[in-house]
Amino acid sequence: MLRKAFLASVLGCALSLSGLAADVFVRVRPPAPLVERRSAPPGRGYIWTPGYHRWDGRAHVWAPGAWVVAPRPHARWAPAHWVHRRGGWVLVEGHWR
Repeated sequence: MLRKAFLASVLGCALSLSGLAADVFVRVRPPAPLVERRSAPPGRGYIWTPGYHRWDGRAHVWAPGAWVVAPRPHARWAPAHWVHRRGGWVLVEGHWR
C-alpha cells in the first residue's frame, strides 16, 4: 500500500482496482482534444474513431484517431473521454454501442 501511495504521489495518479478493470486517477487535467483532419474513409463500413489524450504514466499523450471497420451493422462508436471524479480525472475508454 505504501508503494502504491508513493507511486501515486510521484506520477500524479492513483490506481483503483474494481473487479478485473483498473481505473487510473490522474491529478493532471487533460488538455483540450486536438482538431484532427480526417482523410476519406478507406472503404465502405468504416467509422471514424476520434483521437484522445491518454495517460502514459507521466503525461498526457495524444492517441490519433483512425478509420476502423464497425464490428456489426449499425454499430456506433462512443468516443473516449475524461471524467472528473474524486479530485482526479478518469479516462472512459471508447467503445462500440
